[in-house]
Amino acid sequence: MLDDVYNRRILTLAANIPRIGRLDAPDGTAEAHARLCGSRVTVDVRVADGRIVDFAHDVKACALGQASSAIMASHVIGADLAELEELRERVWRMLDADGAPPEGKWADCALLEPIRAYRARHASTLLTFDATLAALRQALGKG
Repeated sequence: MLDDVYNRRILTLAANIPRIGRLDAPDGTAEAHARLCGSRVTVDVRVADGRIVDFAHDVKACALGQASSAIMASHVIGADLAELEELRERVWRMLDADGAPPEGKWADCALLEPIRAYRARHASTLLTFDATLAALRQALGKG
């Protein structure tokens, strides 16, 4: 049922996205776009010693893209490439392959689990994960 997807917690996250905006002189910048719904997320990162030390994003997305962006912004500081690659894979598996949601500091991603039943919503939910990974890879000279 679509009400499970657009539940109170998802809507609260969507309404309270931290780190909105753009960074001056980022080390990496990337944009991800979902063609189906038109959602777009642009991510800027600053990196030191291979870890994200500052993060900002411009989020023009549906409530699901906004909610996943809020989760990302709340936990991304200190993350490195391996952590974010694993996170993106786990969220994708949670949505597309009935995998378990991430644990630890990324446990809030479990709030996105009801989206599994709505395949057309997966792309907008994954935008922030894709853009953040691409921005970090750019900053590290790996993409």
